[in-house]
Amino acid sequence: MIYVCVPVHNEARTAGLVLWKVRQVFTRFPREYHLLVCDDGSTDGTADVLAAYARVLPMTVLRHAERRGYGPSLEALLRLALQRTDRPKRDCAVTLHADFMHGPDAMEDLVKRLESGADLAVAEHVGPLAGAPRALRWARRWAPRLLPVPGVRDSVSGFLALRLIVLRQAVRQADPTGALLTTDGWCASAELVARLAPHARRVEAVPAAARYDLHQRPSRVHPLRQLVAAWRARPAIRAARGAAALLTLLALPAASRAQDTTSAPPPAPLASDSVAPPSPPPPPAAPAVPFPVGERFRYQAKFGILNVGQATMEVAGIDTIHGVETVRFRFRLRGGALWYQLTQTMESWVGRADFASRRFVQDTEERGKERHRRYDIFPDSGIYREEGRDTALATVEQPLDDAAFLYWIRTVPLELGKRYEFRRYFRPDRNPVIVHVVKRERVNVAGRKWNAIVIRPVIPRGRGIFAEKADALMWLSDDDRRVMLALQSSFSFGQVTLKLKEYTLPEQP
Repeated sequence: MIYVCVPVHNEARTAGLVLWKVRQVFTRFPREYHLLVCDDGSTDGTADVLAAYARVLPMTVLRHAERRGYGPSLEALLRLALQRTDRPKRDCAVTLHADFMHGPDAMEDLVKRLESGADLAVAEHVGPLAGAPRALRWARRWAPRLLPVPGVRDSVSGFLALRLIVLRQAVRQADPTGALLTTDGWCASAELVARLAPHARRVEAVPAAARYDLHQRPSRVHPLRQLVAAWRARPAIRAARGAAALLTLLALPAASRAQDTTSAPPPAPLASDSVAPPSPPPPPAAPAVPFPVGERFRYQAKFGILNVGQATMEVAGIDTIHGVETVRFRFRLRGGALWYQLTQTMESWVGRADFASRRFVQDTEERGKERHRRYDIFPDSGIYREEGRDTALATVEQPLDDAAFLYWIRTVPLELGKRYEFRRYFRPDRNPVIVHVVKRERVNVAGRKWNAIVIRPVIPRGRGIFAEKADALMWLSDDDRRVMLALQSSFSFGQVTLKLKEYTLPEQP
């Protein structure tokens, strides 16, 4: 989850536009997000604007009856994000101004830096300050020098992305009064970076232009006052940096003692002592997805006695989707006869640790018509999004898509004659997926004879090879690997059977 934190004070002209621009960013850059907005005592109709947008966007609004300032408003939003997350190592927050000084488009780059391993990404001003008076340009250039943070050139930008585990560590080390930010304005932005940076494993910068020419109201920044405030805030920024450094130094002796203790040899036992052998370390937890990268099956497609195409089914690789390590499955079917031609590719990314779908892509070309579908699935939040539709729909716990089901069913214990119902298809209206265990039989494929278990899977109201009208059958090897030996399904022109021709089975992890 990405929490976009936007402090607002008298921004009726621009607040709605900024929020809608955030929505557009996440439409083309599909990630799960929620807007957290603080109306800091606005008196210009901002509350009405926010209420209207809250009805159509994933958004929560905090309201201060009286103005408290930028620093307290920003801290309230960050603490709310921290309160809501249940996965602080994965979830993040983005802090954004409501006056269009920074374009929300840069959020994509900020989030990508976190997804690539950074814990803190700061948007640093580049280029001229378009539309800013000379005094403001001069103050903006000197303020970061008065409020330096190691590793960050532009400490006062106020536009950044942070992993919430870093915020949690900074909050635990905050001022004894409980305040994370003790300053305001530009100084609060620098103080936030100073408190977060020491806890971040990696800090990165993203170039972003500051556009004062897009302001819809006079700037509230008084250059001389900001520089005076920055001069006075230097002790607070030094204290924020120094507290984290002190905490790290205090932790070093304890770590050294722990290392000395673990590295020192145990005392030699007396001859009369009975010494039990040391217990072996527990084995690492097995991944939920037991199929190794490189497992590949090739099938011949038959329509009656005719060869009409081929299909492949493979474990294509390991990827990271929505910050989760995933296994990528790929199923391809290509064939046809006479006037009918079909090419279909299904790709599925499932969590390696939980076997739940994170992304599903299906490309189909049938009789010259092309269809493309892509779904981003967020099991932790219980929603999925379809590309091209600006809505988030509810999904089920531990969702599966069509391609993921081909692999997951291989891991399920199945008894002859039983009928199973699984409510795991990612579109709730097409549940339950029904599996009948029909029979056992011997089949001859890929140059050998196999003992097989035959199942009939059905996705109600679904489309494709497991639709109700497709009357599909699957033959799985009756052994630990549960290789898909054959698949039979009905298409508009007749029944097609895929029979295994070649296979590669690397060692399972």
